[in-house]
Amino acid sequence: MNKKLYVGGLAYSVTDEQLRGLFAAHGTVESANVVRDRGSDSSRGFGFVEMGTQQEAEKAIAALNSTEFQGRSLNVNLAKPREDRSRGGRSQNRW
Repeated sequence: MNKKLYVGGLAYSVTDEQLRGLFAAHGTVESANVVRDRGSDSSRGFGFVEMGTQQEAEKAIAALNSTEFQGRSLNVNLAKPREDRSRGGRSQNRW
């Protein structure tokens, strides 16, 4: 049961709290995070929201996908599982 959503097309000024507020109208929001660049701490223009139930996640997708938020068109869908970033079994420690 996947209830984690990918949210693309975010304005670079959107905060975690604003993202949470946007989705709260469609159900219980367990977490809302705007992804930030490690070096500059600036938004990368996308984030993830975890809803309370699968039904709430589907409701949020139906309500918010392709809508405008802070001047940008949102892309909302179920998040895909994170890929393993290992390097083909080789150790990442060069030494």
